Amino acid sequence: MGWRLGLPDPDALPFPATRGHAPFNEHRSDADPAPIRMRLLPDSATLSPSGSLVLGGVDVLSIVEETGTPVFIYDEQHLRNRCREARQAFGSGVAYASKSFLCSAMAALANDEGLSLDVASGGEMYIALHAGVPPERLILHGNNKSSGELVTALTLGVGRIVVDSFDEIRRLERLSSCVGLDRKQKVLLRVNPCIEVRTHAFVATGRADSKFGLSLASGAAEDALDRLTSFPGPLEVVGLHTHLGSQIFDLDGMGEAIAALAPLFLRFEGLSELCIGGGLGVPYRAGDRQAPSLTEWSEFTHRAARAAGLPESVRLTAEPGRSISAAAAITCYTIGTIKSMCLTTTPSLRGTQETVRRTYISVDGGMSDNVRPALYGSSYEAFLPRHAASVRPMKAIVVGKHCESGDVLVREAQLPADTVVGDVLATPVTGAYGYSMASNFNKALRPPIVFVQDGKYRVVTRRETYGDLVRLDTSL
Repeated sequence: MGWRLGLPDPDALPFPATRGHAPFNEHRSDADPAPIRMRLLPDSATLSPSGSLVLGGVDVLSIVEETGTPVFIYDEQHLRNRCREARQAFGSGVAYASKSFLCSAMAALANDEGLSLDVASGGEMYIALHAGVPPERLILHGNNKSSGELVTALTLGVGRIVVDSFDEIRRLERLSSCVGLDRKQKVLLRVNPCIEVRTHAFVATGRADSKFGLSLASGAAEDALDRLTSFPGPLEVVGLHTHLGSQIFDLDGMGEAIAALAPLFLRFEGLSELCIGGGLGVPYRAGDRQAPSLTEWSEFTHRAARAAGLPESVRLTAEPGRSISAAAAITCYTIGTIKSMCLTTTPSLRGTQETVRRTYISVDGGMSDNVRPALYGSSYEAFLPRHAASVRPMKAIVVGKHCESGDVLVREAQLPADTVVGDVLATPVTGAYGYSMASNFNKALRPPIVFVQDGKYRVVTRRETYGDLVRLDTSL
């Protein structure tokens, strides 16, 4: 099909000459039988002479043959490219939101690329420290940090603690004196700007009815700042933090948040940082709109800050997660069952009936390695890596192996007509909130994580074993 100025659409080419963000996003229905769009695949994606998918110079099927399925395969260079873009866009204060995807190798990679790490629990903090991330590069989040987590953060001297409540302020006042700090601990105050954005209700965090932050509208945020700035102890409030939600495509809400926070920011002397959090969206299907790039997001943020009257001396920071990790990975499964059936629909008003054909394709993973479709109704695509440029005329529902009717991975999948049992099936854009939200439901084993780069691959997190399932048991 024609693209801009009659040129071919680069996403439709088997070997795209350039990668990155296409200027326009051609709308496609969920029933699109075209080959998988290259823009949904990691940066290094190419095709072998036989048509099979190659990531990081390694044939995906050769990885699967050795590691088995399910398996998460990450393009390491893709991760580095996005980290570098984030660092270039926002400067030294930018932090990778580790909740989107974290293992020791990812923490080390983000640190290597000069990013701080946003951690939201003692476990995430431990993994980052284990990977060699300096404490001063950690930003500790959480709406209910335990005393143990706060003591660890205070003792180690993390870069920032993001204060989320009056209870936490009181806890920090008490614990900081108990620890006996001989330095100032920098903190940010998380402010809820009470702004709605277009996203799923479960990941909208900046609206008035939210468990996160202190309300700007009620005056709680100002009261908290008064207390923090008047506390004579070792806490030093250096700025404000806000986060509107996740999977955001329209930046206007972030502009509104900055405008709303600016008067509060300017009212208190000594504040020098404003963190806008994360939440930048990514497309998961061919028909999804293209999200702003990290660079475009930064440019918008800086324009909004200047328009709101914040001086250039204010350090604007961000915490991208999904926009760094999501498109960096695919998940590969093996098809174990193909079940076709004919269903008779409910009679219409005219008294006629329709017969609908359903095809269920069952794979050897499911909601234990990707709970997002069941939790949020998230949509994905599917394709066969053995010939990634194949047209996909067969409609199917891709389901997992778990004892749960909601265990659906791709509700409206399109696959090649010659799809058979034993084929390797892949879902793209699974690098964020797949492994990080994985579980042992039905005592499934969590998949391994593989990094590919420069023609080589390495297993950075091994597959769990049955022995791992009983390792924490203390008695029979």
